[in-house]
Amino acid sequence: MFQRLLPDQIVKTVFDIDLQSLRERGVRGIITDLDNTLVSARTPRATPELVAWLDKVKQDGFQVVVLSNNNSARVAKFAEPLGIPFIPAARKPFVKSFRLALQRLGLRPEQAVVVGDQMMTDVFGGRRMGLHTILVTPIEIGEEGWGTRINRRIEKIALARLRRQGLWPDKEER
Repeated sequence: MFQRLLPDQIVKTVFDIDLQSLRERGVRGIITDLDNTLVSARTPRATPELVAWLDKVKQDGFQVVVLSNNNSARVAKFAEPLGIPFIPAARKPFVKSFRLALQRLGLRPEQAVVVGDQMMTDVFGGRRMGLHTILVTPIEIGEEGWGTRINRRIEKIALARLRRQGLWPDKEER
């Protein structure tokens, strides 16, 4: 059961994603979560480092869409200044929002990846849609909503089970 929460890749931050490898695999789009994936949940706008990374992503030929369970005001405040399309109140892990993100990108599932910090929403939802999933270490844990706190508890149980089954690296911190 918990195997559906296994990401295809694990990286520390979005800056550690191997864009060249993705491009070689035919990936042309990145569907990314916002809070604790790109910036902390308390950071309203992109950091200069993130702006530079997003510029590089676009220069490398990738399209980006932000897919967030957060509200429209929060996501718009972040994405609009960057000119990045976004889908707020996505209700991840339901596939409808992932399907909409693919439509916005004009891509098929094998041409896109999902990047996020939560196994229960980003990884599970992406896998349900047949997308390659990349799990990042959350930027900051603490000031998260009640739904995320519940998901983090379920993740701990899942990680313990996956470690016992030898499916998750022992030294990986989450």
